[in-house]
Amino acid sequence: MPAKKGGQAGTEDAEQKDNSGYYALGGVAVVILYLAFGYGAQILCNVIGVAYPAYISMKAIETRTKEDDTKWLTYWVTFGVLSVFEHFSFFLVQIIPFYWLLKCIFHIWCMVPIENNGSTIMYNKVIQPYFKKYENVADNFISETTDKLKQTAGEMISKVKST
Repeated sequence: MPAKKGGQAGTEDAEQKDNSGYYALGGVAVVILYLAFGYGAQILCNVIGVAYPAYISMKAIETRTKEDDTKWLTYWVTFGVLSVFEHFSFFLVQIIPFYWLLKCIFHIWCMVPIENNGSTIMYNKVIQPYFKKYENVADNFISETTDKLKQTAGEMISKVKST
């Protein structure tokens, strides 16, 4: 394509860059509307809550620093607790308006690349106190269950070998 007279080609490039902001804003608006009103918003919300954090977690594993590992482990603990809570209180999905949009905003708040993002706050203020309170109970339960499973597996193996 031949260059235009008077530097118009540079003006068109600037206009193109200005329009890209509108396209991005339009894309965000479509995602927000879909999360608020769309069929299958749960899938989109979970993709947003998993795709980027999974990618960045894999990159964090490959680094030698511990800080990024801790940051993303904190995110995944928060994500897991929310998922378990959500599973047992599925009626909330029905009664809270715009639940998937709110959950997606929560996920984004939890993954924002700042020092005290949502996952850090939720972990320190909510999850960690309960963890510390019930850690011994959970450890004992896991130990007893593991011992019972080992015993049962040993008995089954003995029965199989004796037949």
